[in-house]
Amino acid sequence: MPKYRPTLVDPYRDHLRQRRAEQPGVPITQLLAEIRALGYPGSANLLTRYLNQGRAEDMQQHLSPRQAARLLLTRPANLTDRQRQRLHQIADACPEIAAVRSLVAAFAALLTPEQDSPARLQAWMDSARSSDLPHVHSFVRGLNQDVKAVNAALSRPYHNGRTESVNTRTKMMSSSRGRFSPRLSQNRT
Repeated sequence: MPKYRPTLVDPYRDHLRQRRAEQPGVPITQLLAEIRALGYPGSANLLTRYLNQGRAEDMQQHLSPRQAARLLLTRPANLTDRQRQRLHQIADACPEIAAVRSLVAAFAALLTPEQDSPARLQAWMDSARSSDLPHVHSFVRGLNQDVKAVNAALSRPYHNGRTESVNTRTKMMSSSRGRFSPRLSQNRT
């Protein structure tokens, strides 16, 4: 657990802890207004950092966006109990995260090839479009651009992974030849 310096938010920790226990998704702007009414002289940024670091709860470290994404995208069976608990906490605190979590789980279920996968994909895309999540909408637009290939990948047990791997390695080797490489230049002399 990191050691923090005292801040202007510390005197309001109990109020913040109580409010977040009562209403986990309470907006920071509302919390700011409440503690300002109690005499808080600090900024919104200080309060945001304080809450993001988990200092109001006193038992969590800051969860970066990358760590949150990793929790959302990891197979639930591969999560530790602590990670599962942390994922539940962030989903409870943010309705958008909860929505993304359910969409990710539903999409992951599509990744096992089955004959009805194209119909299930269409239902998933309709559900994703109806959500208020712009980044998910962008992902759905990308799927729509090549929906035939996506449907084939989701409904057939065959794939061209090895071929693509060889293609990628070949491209990397050919692109490195265009650059100065000491080993290549020694062989040419």
